[in-house]
Amino acid sequence: MRLKIYGTGSALPKRVVTNDDLAAFLDTSDEWISTRTGIRERRVLSEETLQSLAERAGAMALSSANVAPEAIDYVLVSTVQAETLTPALACDIQPALGLKCMGMDLNAGCTGFIAALAVAEGLIASGRARKILIVSAEAVTRFADWRDRSTCVLFGDAAGACVVGEGEGVKDIRFVSEPRRDVLCATTPPGNSPFAGELRPAEYLKMQGQEVYKFAVSHAFRDVREMLADHDLQPEDIDFYVLHQANMRILEAVRTRLKVEPERFPHNIERTGNTSSATVPVLLDELNRAGRLKPGCRVILNAFGAGLCTGTALVEF
Repeated sequence: MRLKIYGTGSALPKRVVTNDDLAAFLDTSDEWISTRTGIRERRVLSEETLQSLAERAGAMALSSANVAPEAIDYVLVSTVQAETLTPALACDIQPALGLKCMGMDLNAGCTGFIAALAVAEGLIASGRARKILIVSAEAVTRFADWRDRSTCVLFGDAAGACVVGEGEGVKDIRFVSEPRRDVLCATTPPGNSPFAGELRPAEYLKMQGQEVYKFAVSHAFRDVREMLADHDLQPEDIDFYVLHQANMRILEAVRTRLKVEPERFPHNIERTGNTSSATVPVLLDELNRAGRLKPGCRVILNAFGAGLCTGTALVEF
């Protein structure tokens, strides 16, 4: 593959919402949430916009990569729902970042960041681009149902980013899709067309937690194991497994099946909650800024979610 990660960035909202804050208006508690999910707090958009988070994360990635704005040929933004249906968030963030290039959004749910890596690899391999800015920006708290304690307690808002370009760092990218709309779904607003017949009511995100859990654990373990086998690697040959931060129980289940030490499974879900496609690049940026992604470091990225889909990438820094 012809792709390398040159720099990373991330941004979180200022507003911290703890489990105790949620217990003030939901039939829940810090113990109920933390023991079932590992989450103790999350960041929620209040003063900021999702666009401002995306701009901050993108600026950090450009600085980390030491890449000038004029060197960026494409901007790819993974997002489930931005402030506008059109124009794309990828277009809206360009003026603040000093970019003048093609931009487009893509929606692959929680696997969006890895999907964007795959699109970037194709653009670079075809010669259409040399440097690409990827931003994963999500505001799941805006379409979660804040009356439903089984879902709203899981989510937070965030943006993660990276600059990618020509190189040999990303060794492999793979996807699996097994359509299950009944398990995890968030619908668009119904609109008010007089020709649409009976209009359905607006709906919030709906999720069958146990079904998502079973899918995530079985598929993440399978996909990681297959990636290792196909590259003649053992679980202990990987320095970090950066998995989608959806639930601490999922992370622990995958880790114990792989039989690797906790140190190889970094996590921030206790502080950020599930931020959809932003979880992987945000955690990757935290590792990078902490100086833990040293030359030669091997990392497996894995995400799972709506679709139902999984995405896996093998990266060497």
